[in-house]
Amino acid sequence: MSISIVKSLQEDEWRRFVEEHPQGNIFHTPEMFQVFKRTKGHRPELWAACKKRRILALMLPVKITLMNGLLRYFTTRSIVYGSVLFVSDQEGEEALSQLLQSYKNEIKGVPLFTELRNLSNMEVIQPLLLKHGFVFEEHMNYLINLNCSTEDILQNIGSRTRKNIRRGIRQGKVNVEELKKIEQVEMCYSLLCKTYRTARVPLADHSLFENAFDLLYPKRMVRFTLARVDDIPVATSVDLLYKGVIYGWYGGVDRAYSSFVPNELLMWHILKWGAEEEYRLYDFGGAGRPNEKYGVRDFKSKFGGHLVYFGRNTFIHSPRLLWFSKKGYDLLRLWL
Repeated sequence: MSISIVKSLQEDEWRRFVEEHPQGNIFHTPEMFQVFKRTKGHRPELWAACKKRRILALMLPVKITLMNGLLRYFTTRSIVYGSVLFVSDQEGEEALSQLLQSYKNEIKGVPLFTELRNLSNMEVIQPLLLKHGFVFEEHMNYLINLNCSTEDILQNIGSRTRKNIRRGIRQGKVNVEELKKIEQVEMCYSLLCKTYRTARVPLADHSLFENAFDLLYPKRMVRFTLARVDDIPVATSVDLLYKGVIYGWYGGVDRAYSSFVPNELLMWHILKWGAEEEYRLYDFGGAGRPNEKYGVRDFKSKFGGHLVYFGRNTFIHSPRLLWFSKKGYDLLRLWL
């Protein structure tokens, strides 16, 4: 029987495929698909290659649009969070090849490009991806081993940051807590808005975080953490939880309170909590391109993680529109 390309799956079979696959991550799950589906400006799609109802390859691109009307042609991109997932054999690679070809044949004009964000080593299929026009670009990330004592995790942190954490704990000015009510999500979002505005980078609509709390929190698949100074929210982290991994998703901090090192104390709290709850890994969610300055990377590098270069693969659907879009994005950042 030949391989067939489908755009829907039985949810239990889909979930089982991701759970049992060694490289299955939270962005492959039906739950995350539903979060994106309910979010303003996001439109997820399911693409799968199957044989006799057996899933051989899976891709979940999310079309993200910053503006409506005619401007959507210049502002829509497709992000495959967590990259593709496929059975690790010749049949699985052939299924992935057919899946990518079908996807390219159907997607025209919108989005501008499709980007695979690799959360694991995809070196084995780089020739296949390049054959289909998905060009590799180096992109860094830090992974922290949590399968050890909290003291070992602390000792792996850079000495200056470790001293700041210990001093902050002694002073007791920063209080860190997990948020457990959806009404509290707005405090996190306000900090994220401030941070992204400073960085002049667009932030996802608040509905993304409300939907994440509504759909993922009851299943212990998300954690909202907030740091306060004198009851004032000063730092936040939104982390996804799946199969023993904590994924750093969004973070924000009020720089006016940087002398209290709330971001460092918040990060330590999350790592300590993760180890105590028997999570095995903290994934920082990216550290930028190797040859570009990226302030966030400097912060992440202080926590003693293992530096990896899983990278990203990008296919450009509309080169000309993308050129105009980049020029427009540079202008948009001036106004943010």
